[in-house]
Amino acid sequence: MKLRTIALVSAALSLVATPVVAQVAFERSNAPIEGENSVEGGSTLLFALIGAAAVVGGIIVLSDDDDDPTSP
Repeated sequence: MKLRTIALVSAALSLVATPVVAQVAFERSNAPIEGENSVEGGSTLLFALIGAAAVVGGIIVLSDDDDDPTSP
C-alpha cells in the first residue's frame, strides 16, 4: 500500500514539474534573417490556377448530357 502511494505521488509530481522545467529550460530566440523569401506570391497564383481547374472540371462533369438510363 505504501509503495502504491509513493508511486502515485511521484507520478503527480512529475506531471506538475515537467511543464515548469520545460518553460525555464528553453528560451526562444529569433532566427537571423539573411535575405527575402523568393517564393513570395507564387502560391497565390498556384491556388488560383488549381481553383479555376476545379471549377472547369466541375462544369464539364455536370454538363455531361448522358441521359441514358442506368438500369436495363
